[in-house]
Amino acid sequence: MAQIELRFYHSLNDFVEPALRNAVIVHHLNRRASVKDIIESFNVPHTEIEQILVNSHVVGFNYIVQHGDFIQVYPAPFAPVMTPAFALRPPSPRPPLFVIDANLGKLARYLRLLGLDCLYRNDYHDDTVAKIADEQHRTVLTRDRTLLQRRIIVYGYFVRACLPRVQVKEVLNRFNLHPLLKPLTRCSHCNGQLIEIEKQEIEHRLEPLTKQHYHRFLICSVCNQIYWHGSHCKHVQQLIDGFSI
Repeated sequence: MAQIELRFYHSLNDFVEPALRNAVIVHHLNRRASVKDIIESFNVPHTEIEQILVNSHVVGFNYIVQHGDFIQVYPAPFAPVMTPAFALRPPSPRPPLFVIDANLGKLARYLRLLGLDCLYRNDYHDDTVAKIADEQHRTVLTRDRTLLQRRIIVYGYFVRACLPRVQVKEVLNRFNLHPLLKPLTRCSHCNGQLIEIEKQEIEHRLEPLTKQHYHRFLICSVCNQIYWHGSHCKHVQQLIDGFSI
């Protein structure tokens, strides 16, 4: 029976049992296993991992664990060996493209208000989320740890906070998104891009008071939802400003 030692660093300790956090874990195994399999047996999703050292050498997820190995597992941005040659995955798109699971609807809406590309539907199944992430190179945002352990998901993040507005700040900080925000450029309903449209082109769709008092309009290029700078915009702007604090 092989014996190995592991240690998880920083935020990865959120996933392991309390007694094993910030400590060297002695682990026994009687089967051939990759380092990815060993790590995820401690409930740590591979998407949270930035770098793995085995006996001080950088390895990939497919490394086969050997007797006597000392395994150190790091999240972003704490990887001790900074070289692209040893990256566990290709660089993600910048700005990132998100797909958000069905339980985080408010987070999706807020991120869209900030101009971020977020696919979301309240009837998405986990299989759908995983397939979209794989085919479109999107980063999964979820509070479902088991979803992130699916092999085909390359980019993902487990959202720690429970409150939607706190979740937004967490995601913005985790992915360093503040410089990339373009508020009020995406449809909060469908994620389509907003474009300016002349009032006369959509007058027939406006309520009488809206037609009388407002003159600048945006329309979603996908679902044709109409937006205008009405009294609600002040509330939206306050909400957006709050995320930058």
